[in-house]
Amino acid sequence: MEEWIQSFMEQYGYFGIFLMITLENLFPPIPSEVILTFGGFMTTTTDMSVSGVIIASTAGSVFGAICLYGAGFLLGVSRLERLVDTYGRILRIKRTDLHKADAWFNHYGMWTVFFGRMVPLIRSLISIPAGIAKMPFILFLLCTALGTAIWNTVLVILGARLGESWEDVLAYMSVYSNAVYAVIAIVVILLIIFFFRKRRRP
Repeated sequence: MEEWIQSFMEQYGYFGIFLMITLENLFPPIPSEVILTFGGFMTTTTDMSVSGVIIASTAGSVFGAICLYGAGFLLGVSRLERLVDTYGRILRIKRTDLHKADAWFNHYGMWTVFFGRMVPLIRSLISIPAGIAKMPFILFLLCTALGTAIWNTVLVILGARLGESWEDVLAYMSVYSNAVYAVIAIVVILLIIFFFRKRRRP
């Protein structure tokens, strides 16, 4: 996949970066680290600039995030309530649980979206609950653009600075990603244990 991504970016330049990052937001398995660091490296071998790559990649990230936000917005809490009414007994979820999660996101959503843009996997998926909670679109757009711009700028500059050694960044990013996935897995397991223990109480 990495070779195909690199070939596509070399062929289509800024548009290729925009499209690849958009797809990365919609399909998280596509590695943004490869796109961004290789995009930075391309500024040393083509007429593309670091600022141009950052702008193209940030625009792609924001566009992909808007698509997922729209999907969440269309789904909405009311439709989730109907799903809970139908399958809630099986999943042991009540409407009140749904409303608590919605209230939590309404309270902390701004920071969740902003910092979530710098966390693997979360940076793509966080747009959906933001849409479900109907987070104000302008606020969502601002937090997404700022958080994404920081993440993209760091990786693009690293790729440009390292030049032909740009792939060295991927090893460190892999360690970072694996650590994040491990933390997410632990948190999910703990939440599941807490959830079922709470349900078993009389």
